[in-house]
Amino acid sequence: LSQLFQDKITIANATGCSSIYGGSAPSTPYSINWANSLFEDAAEFGLGMHLSFKNKHNQIDNIINESYDSVDDKVKKLYDEYKDNKDDFDKVIEIREKLAKEQIPSNLQNLLSYLTPKTIWVVGGDGWAYDIGFGGLDHILSSNENIKVLVLDTEVYSNTGGQASKSSRMGQVAEFANFGKRTYKKDLFRIATAYPNCYVASISLGANYFQTIKAFKEAEAHNGPSIIIAYCPCVEQGIKGSMSNAIDEQKLSVECGYNILMRYNPEEEKLTIDSKEPDYDKYKDFLENERRYKTLMEKDPDLAKDLLENQILFAKKRFMYYNTYSSKNE
Repeated sequence: LSQLFQDKITIANATGCSSIYGGSAPSTPYSINWANSLFEDAAEFGLGMHLSFKNKHNQIDNIINESYDSVDDKVKKLYDEYKDNKDDFDKVIEIREKLAKEQIPSNLQNLLSYLTPKTIWVVGGDGWAYDIGFGGLDHILSSNENIKVLVLDTEVYSNTGGQASKSSRMGQVAEFANFGKRTYKKDLFRIATAYPNCYVASISLGANYFQTIKAFKEAEAHNGPSIIIAYCPCVEQGIKGSMSNAIDEQKLSVECGYNILMRYNPEEEKLTIDSKEPDYDKYKDFLENERRYKTLMEKDPDLAKDLLENQILFAKKRFMYYNTYSSKNE
């Protein structure tokens, strides 16, 4: 995210694993605009940033319109260039540098640092997006504001000890689900597609690098809310052979149908599935690779069999639903 868009974006980061490894106090490794919010308030925090930038740009527009007839021709030309290229980050930087050297209104001079277009990216985990912060997420996705969301989905409350979340799967062992979670995973992708003009993508970096890059670029380019749900391996999942095998596990998660790589473009009302047809015979291999599922198989084999078979059945129905929707677009 930071390497693709660099200074074009500002990150509003929910407290959690991503904020801890991404920017622990007293120092931060980010060279771009980055700020950390309370766990539950990340969406509102990001929306506040977005609205403040929007307000500054409105102020700039008003100053330009009001002072247009009183500035010299050189400045007028720069004003016109700005109006024609407002969303072109690199072009606006050039215009800003030229305006800084000219005789312009003092109130515009004070706002020049806000001249460049900015996209707010709200970043948080599944504990935030699926659970405690879902109300705020609902608010920004339904706002039709040009704000972006990246959900780092580990399927468990990683930062606070590995409790079950609404993103956890049926049969997964976690704190507060000692004998396997009994309910299905919340389908955030399906929920997000119900918002008008909301771009939605499901990605897994290790499974398909190029699909990940494509999704980020499409989300950033979309004029409206965007959400990317990124499947993220985590130490709490107990991957066999440790996290050094995380990429192979991500690939297997897609091959077996545990995850679906897909993108929904609201402008075309088109769903694109980037995964191949799942091989469900590999599903059990995937589950047995992770301690969160293996534990229940050891504790109560019969219960594990029932819950994990239900999980596979749900995965099949989920793929069938999206595959049918995708086929209608063809």
